[in-house]
Parts: sequence; structure tokens; C-alpha cells
Amino acid sequence: MDLLVTYDVDTTTPEGQQRLRKVAKICEAHGHRVQKSVFEIVCTEAGKVRLVAALQATIQPAIDSVRIYRLPATSLDDVEHLGKPRQVDPRGPFVI
Repeated sequence: MDLLVTYDVDTTTPEGQQRLRKVAKICEAHGHRVQKSVFEIVCTEAGKVRLVAALQATIQPAIDSVRIYRLPATSLDDVEHLGKPRQVDPRGPFVI
């Protein structure tokens, strides 16, 4: 499945800055960063469950926000892009 993940983590405290780094690391482990807080992720249903569980365990729901958009199949193959070209193929080899 194709996912678009965005997040906004409150960084007004040192703990918030730490959560931001953890959320970014979780997303980096599952997909490709396309903007500062935006990731394109290609995964299975089980991979999505693991992603959501890790994010839920990390954020503070009262002050942080994560949005996961489930896109129609192969949507990431047909992205209209303006500006700097895409650095990686979302379906290409994934190396951590």
C-alpha cells in the first residue's frame, strides 16, 4: 500500500525536540523523506500496523499530530512534481 505520512510535533520543550527526532527516525525506517515532515511509504498492512504502533508509543496525542493518508494503489508512481527532482524511487531498493 502507498502511504503519505505527515507530522507536527510540539518542540517548545527539550522532550518535544526528542519526540520529534524519534518520530522522524520511525518514519525514516519505513519510507523516504520527501520534505521535512513528510514521508512517502510503501508497505504491507503489517508494516502499517507496526508504523502506527511505534508512532502512537512516541507522540503526545494532546499536543502532537501525525496524519497517515492511505493512497490508492500505485499513487506514488504518478506524482506531479514541481521543482527539485525526486531523490529516490519510492518502490526502489530501501537501504537503512
